[in-house]
Amino acid sequence: MLPPTTPLIVATAILLAVPAISFKTGLEDGLICNVCVGTHPGCGETGFDYRWYWGKMCPRYNDKCVKLIEKKGAEVMVTRDCLSNLEAFRTDIPADKYEGCRSASKDVKLGQHVFNKIEELDVYRNHYDNTTYCFCDFDHWCNGAHHMIGTGWVVVGFAIFLAILH
Repeated sequence: MLPPTTPLIVATAILLAVPAISFKTGLEDGLICNVCVGTHPGCGETGFDYRWYWGKMCPRYNDKCVKLIEKKGAEVMVTRDCLSNLEAFRTDIPADKYEGCRSASKDVKLGQHVFNKIEELDVYRNHYDNTTYCFCDFDHWCNGAHHMIGTGWVVVGFAIFLAILH
């Protein structure tokens, strides 16, 4: 016979083991973002696998998570990172960086004095037909794909907790 406190300890352990997918606890120094490139497995536009990419702390205090979607025909390249990391080498980041998705800005000075015939270098950054930036900064890991995994864990944990109490 188990002591009467054992079910309570088991229920507490299960609820504490449920992963906290997308909310801040207030104990973090900054924002945690998913960091991956679409050529890696599990980093697609909709098929994001959080088990491969645990996320990284953004280096800047008031940073944002970014999902960069570049499309050319049926080809889609997705890049997820912190805004401060992308600002170092991307010149087409839109000026409006509030929550939501926006088209990339056009840099008219990009490749202005370059007379290069090698198309693979893409010095004018015109390979992709459509470039979209999606910004978010209210939740950790907010630049992932839309999924219900976190809600499923909460429902399972709550059902087990109610079954133990009943």
